[in-house]
Amino acid sequence: MRAVVQRVSSARIAVDEETVGEIGPGLLALVGVGREDDLSDAEELAKKIVHLRVFADADGRMNRSLLDCGYSLALVSQFTLYGDARKGRRPYFGAAAPPEVAAPLIESLATAVRSLGVQVACGRFQAHMDVSLVNEGPVTILLDTKRLF
Repeated sequence: MRAVVQRVSSARIAVDEETVGEIGPGLLALVGVGREDDLSDAEELAKKIVHLRVFADADGRMNRSLLDCGYSLALVSQFTLYGDARKGRRPYFGAAAPPEVAAPLIESLATAVRSLGVQVACGRFQAHMDVSLVNEGPVTILLDTKRLF
């Protein structure tokens, strides 16, 4: 699984102009599921996101996590993170998991994050979403459970 994680002051996810998820301070994670991913990837990514130390401590250093701060996670499925544009101009999405594999893994990720004590606001799988956020810092981190980057 891959994720683009952004530290946010706030984030909102809307489908057809209806808010389906919203958080205050915390993290927004855009998450892609690959063909080779399974439940262990969802659980690993959940732990990594929940314990990622990107929030300032009393000395101003990035040394605190979502759990430490009591912040929330906004979670958005995004298969385009597996887009391969090395050839030509049109990305190839063959490495992305099909929806019947990806949907349960995204739900497992959300469940794992909740079980670790963090509130989760989710987007809607396979919906056209409008995601708005205030990137605080800005801080943006790339994660990959296969450790490709």
